[in-house]
Amino acid sequence: MFPVTDLCDEFIDHLQICDPIFTDFGGKLDFAGPISTVKCFEDNTLVRAALEEPGEGQVLVVDGGGSDRCALLGDNLAQLAIDNDWAGVLVYGCIRDSGGISQMEVAVKALNTHPRKSAKKGAGDRDVAVRFAGVSFMPGDWLYADLDGVVVSGSELSL
Repeated sequence: MFPVTDLCDEFIDHLQICDPIFTDFGGKLDFAGPISTVKCFEDNTLVRAALEEPGEGQVLVVDGGGSDRCALLGDNLAQLAIDNDWAGVLVYGCIRDSGGISQMEVAVKALNTHPRKSAKKGAGDRDVAVRFAGVSFMPGDWLYADLDGVVVSGSELSL
């Protein structure tokens, strides 16, 4: 994993840089991988379905519409991310069980926490383009994240 700052120094013309709105919640603070997306609103059914699949080092980007009325990921789903080899999870929304997640070897960035669980109606879309935090996230593009921020590239980068 390369520091995001070094990637910005070397590839600034080829990167999208996320607005600095995310907080780190997992015990792992840096992650990178190809993007897979879930677009949902206050319903984490597709988040669970994605994390139950082999991640193969991908990053799950969850567009929860920025809702602060419920959580889209908790410790059970964070454990699925670990068990199924996901590189990390970026949530444009809230998570819960943050104390437990902070002790887990998983990378999770989100807007905030909320104790309420989400609905379970199965609404949403999988592996579609999503946009938030000033960045377009396309399935298959690469996301790099650490304590300094989140950047997206159309391809894998190496220094």
